[in-house]
Formats: sequence, structure tokens, C-alpha cells
Amino acid sequence: MPDVRNHRAGGLARNDPAQYDVLAQHWWRPRGPFAMLHWLAAARGALIPPATRDGAVLVDLGCGAGLLAPHVAGAGYRHIGVDIGASALAQAASHGVTAVRGDVMAVPLADGCADVVAAGEILEHVTDLAAAVGEACRLLRPGGLLVIDTLAATALGRFVAVTVAERIPGAAPPGIHDPALFVDRAALVRECARHGVTLRMRGIRPSLPGLVRWAAGRADTVAMVPVPTTAVLFQAVGRRG
Repeated sequence: MPDVRNHRAGGLARNDPAQYDVLAQHWWRPRGPFAMLHWLAAARGALIPPATRDGAVLVDLGCGAGLLAPHVAGAGYRHIGVDIGASALAQAASHGVTAVRGDVMAVPLADGCADVVAAGEILEHVTDLAAAVGEACRLLRPGGLLVIDTLAATALGRFVAVTVAERIPGAAPPGIHDPALFVDRAALVRECARHGVTLRMRGIRPSLPGLVRWAAGRADTVAMVPVPTTAVLFQAVGRRG
């Protein structure tokens, strides 16, 4: 098993997608290096309503190993996951996701194909925010729902997500993020508006009592709770007009 605290020793740069292949066996471990992605997937799933029509489609951008799947199972969607990682997509497929290999900045799916587009913990990894947002909005049907969670481009966001989290065992794997790519919230709102999607944002964080129980080994998951600031980690939702 690779040492997840020292995997950058192999020479991988920050934000290198190859890190997810190195850590592929850990995707579904509730107490592994991707634990917080499980908590965020649950919070993201809570924002996705049941489908309102037969044949409804949910496109999951940057789906990874399909961690959203348990939280939308039974909601009435065909769950299509888009990712560049073959090892992650294989795991997503085993959890009922229709796997599509592709870049979220150039998604190989048709315009207006999706009732819901989820972009969870992916926008802070892309090199062209406008392109990724444009693709997410392009995929939406009129009235379709966009659901986002990501990291804010602030000094506090960089401190919490990189300086602190990368030093905590069980938190973010070292080098998984490039803080230079964290998301400018005003730019995100503007780009979505350009494509007819008006965003509402709220900050979130892990529940502190839940973190204590998780750290003590008494729980395998932690609820995400709202906070007054979007300066670190935030969710955003909006419908295409």
C-alpha cells in the first residue's frame, strides 16, 4: 500500500491527476485520504431533488470513483460520470455510474442533455474556469439545475485547505490541490450568469462534533453544516433560465 502522506516523493506536481491513480485503492475507504470527499458527496446529493420526468439525466463532472452514486440512487436519474481518470471511472462504473472518459473543459456529451449537472470538488482543479463553467452550463436543459462545491480563492481558503489540511493525517493528501487554481467566487457567479444560470452560494464545513466522533473512530462519516462565510469551502446552486 502506498504511503499516502508521502506520495509526492515520486515527483508528482501539485494538482497532477496521476495522484488519483496512485491513490486509487483508497477511493471508497470512509477513513482514507478521500474521507472528506465522501462527506461532501453526501452534502451535494442533498441538493439534488428527485427527477421530475422519465429519462432524466444527471451528469457528474469530475465524478472520480462515483462517490455521489449512493446519495442519488433511487432519485430517478441516469447517472453519467465524466472524469479523465480511467482507474476512478472503472470504480464509478461498478457503482452504477455510466462512465465517460473526458475532460470537464471539453465534455463529450450533447448540448442540453442534463436535467442536473453536478460539479463537485472539480472547479478548483481546472486551469480554465470559464471553459469548465461554460461546459457545465451547456449541458443543462432549460430549467436544469447546476450544483457546485469547491474551494474559494482567498488567503483563508488557501491556509485551511493547503497549509493546515495537508498536514493532518486523514485530511487532504499532500499536493492534491494547487492553491493558484482555487475559485474566484465573483468570477464563478459572472461566468454562470453569462450562460443564463444565477447562482446562490453558501459556505459549509464539517460538523465539529462529527469530526470528534470520526477522529475517535466512533463514526465513518461527518455531516457538512452551513457557515456564514463562503471564504473557504462553499456550495453553489442555480437553474438555467
